[in-house]
Formats: sequence, C-alpha cells, structure tokens
Amino acid sequence: MSKMSNILKTEDYINNYIIDIDPMFKKLIDICNPIEIGLSGDYFASLASSIIGQQLSNKVADVIWARLGALMNGDLSPQKISAIGIEELRKIGVSYSKIGYLKNLSEALINKKIRLNDFESMENEEIINKLVEVKGIGNWTAEMFLIFSLGREDVFSLGDGGLQRSIKWLYQFEELPQKRQLMKISEKWKPYRTYASLYLWEAIDKNLIVNKGVRDYGKVG
Repeated sequence: MSKMSNILKTEDYINNYIIDIDPMFKKLIDICNPIEIGLSGDYFASLASSIIGQQLSNKVADVIWARLGALMNGDLSPQKISAIGIEELRKIGVSYSKIGYLKNLSEALINKKIRLNDFESMENEEIINKLVEVKGIGNWTAEMFLIFSLGREDVFSLGDGGLQRSIKWLYQFEELPQKRQLMKISEKWKPYRTYASLYLWEAIDKNLIVNKGVRDYGKVG
C-alpha cells in the first residue's frame, strides 16, 4: 500500500501509471522520486496550523505556530483555545480574524458539530462539506487536511497557487491555467491526483521553476 498508518509515499506502480497517462511527468518524476510525507495524526492541530498559515509565508507561519505551542505549553486542544483570551493570542502575532477562526473550530469540536475521528470513514466530499461549514476553513484548507492528515490519494486543489504555477511551467503555458483547464488536466491523473500534486509541489521546492522561460529540468541534478 502507498498510504501506511502515518506515511504517504510515492511508489513505482503509481509513478508508472501517471507517466503512462501523462508523459509530461516522466522527467519530473525521474528527478523528484521518491517523495515521502509524514502524516499529521493530530487532526485539530493540523487544521489549526492551516488556519495560522493562511496568507503567510512558511517562515512567518512557523514562528507564530511555535509561539502558540509555547503559549499552550505544548498542549494544543479545542478546550484551551476556546478558553484563552483574545489579546493573549493577538500578542503572539495571530490576527483577530484568525483568532475568530480558531475559536470557531474549537467550539465546533467541543459542541460535537464536527467529530474529526469520524472523517476516517467518510468520503472526501463529505469531509470538505463538513469542514467548510466552519467559518475560516475553505476548500483549500480542507483539501490540505485530506492530503497531509488523512493521506487521501486522489485529491487535487484547484485553488492552490503552487499547483497552478507548476502546471503552467510543466506544460509550458503562456498564462496560468484557468479552473476548467486545471480540471481537465487533473482528471487524467485519477485515482492518484495527490501524488501528481506532490510532484508538482516538489518542482517548486527543488527550484525547477524559473520566472522567465522554462528551465531544462532534464539537466537538473
């Protein structure tokens, strides 16, 4: 199995499947394989971290997240987030809007409007629909939860800017692809859209994408 209890990783049979239906991926997979992602078993912390990181660089988000962990003495829970004062969270750099989102999520869990452990037996769309009922959680946050917490293998986030840029680069498009074009392209990768996404994100992490033109990534070591 590609998805184990706490790991999501690429496998040869998945790579071969993606390459067979979309040969554009061959060089990218040759460069980036293997990819292994540790899944987050703390579902509340995963969602809270995504909320903190909205519209922030990874560096800034990591700093604020570390401060929140210290403030909570390493024990992040819906009950503690619900009880803590707004100004205490504001002092560590959490915006007022995100404080509201964190408390919305916490209250939804405390009141059992959402039962995170139930998600393991639910379909992707059901989970997304349930999560976006919480103000502050949109489709992107829900989709990242599906990938990086639940390890779902067939998720593609149409609204992810990184995926849009990577697809523009990989297919040598003049402009960022529109939603309809993204849907048409990503449909080909079913039932392994998550793995295609991991490779596209890895292209960014490995600096294969350049601002002008297309780098000959076949020569990148």
